[in-house]
Amino acid sequence: MTTAEYLQTPETVLPRELAYGVLHVADSPTVHHQRVVGELHLELAPFVRDRRLGEVLLAPMDVVLDYDAALVVQPDLLFVAAERRAIVSDRVYGAPDLVIEVLSPQPRVGRLEERMGWFARYGVRECWLVSLPARQVSVLALTPSGVASRALASESQPIPSAVLPDLSLTPLQIFGW
Repeated sequence: MTTAEYLQTPETVLPRELAYGVLHVADSPTVHHQRVVGELHLELAPFVRDRRLGEVLLAPMDVVLDYDAALVVQPDLLFVAAERRAIVSDRVYGAPDLVIEVLSPQPRVGRLEERMGWFARYGVRECWLVSLPARQVSVLALTPSGVASRALASESQPIPSAVLPDLSLTPLQIFGW
């Protein structure tokens, strides 16, 4: 399947991605997963908006990493900095600055390592992996040469973000319901 064909398919709320021409569709997320995604959005969106830092978007949102290679992903949440807002139109055409993936116990679309490789290769600067079972957030620094662990936050430890350095957010705020 080409990217053009993928973008013409009917809208769906199911998580899906186009991985080098192969369409993958996952089951709908759990309530727990969606609660955490919702809490993250409720914390991040006003912080970003009030400071005019850019835009926070949540799934399902197509991110076209490579149009010609038919590579389209749907992270749980993403942030695009104001100076890069041009990549956002009806979809996101290019790498967000920050991608957040909430890791559920059930398998997600695509392998995590493969997705991290794509994010690094195409220019995502930072990724948060939010573990539901462990109630922790791993912060990864991404560069074209690879992925490096920057920090692991749990309980009341602040989530350190190089992309959003003034953000004050802890796992307790995300999982505290």
